[in-house]
Amino acid sequence: VQLQASGGGLVQAGGSLRLSCAASGRTGSNYYMAWCRQAAGKGREFVAAIRWSGSGTYYADSVKGRFTISTDNINNTVDLQMDSLKPEDTAVYYCGYRASSVLSTYFSGYNYWGQGTLVTVSS
Repeated sequence: VQLQASGGGLVQAGGSLRLSCAASGRTGSNYYMAWCRQAAGKGREFVAAIRWSGSGTYYADSVKGRFTISTDNINNTVDLQMDSLKPEDTAVYYCGYRASSVLSTYFSGYNYWGQGTLVTVSS
């Protein structure tokens, strides 16, 4: 499975960005997709996850109510709509694939992670 994330950039606090992750290869039909992030000098933080069917969403408390994860079965992507962005959301964002329909909120619970996309939120 190959994952390609896009959509990062520079935005002012309070603004919005939409990240997209394109999945290709043998993904199967029952799997989870997720986003995690890593700020400079900090550890990884699990941000959000969704079952490919569109159910079973999960959000970290730090993004709940501001971020929305969704799947696009036509384009085979998982998107992360990020609203009301804060400077503390600045990080490299990675998308991941888990070959299971059971949620995991651990980085190690995912089989593949793509290259990240940088999100910078200025104050």
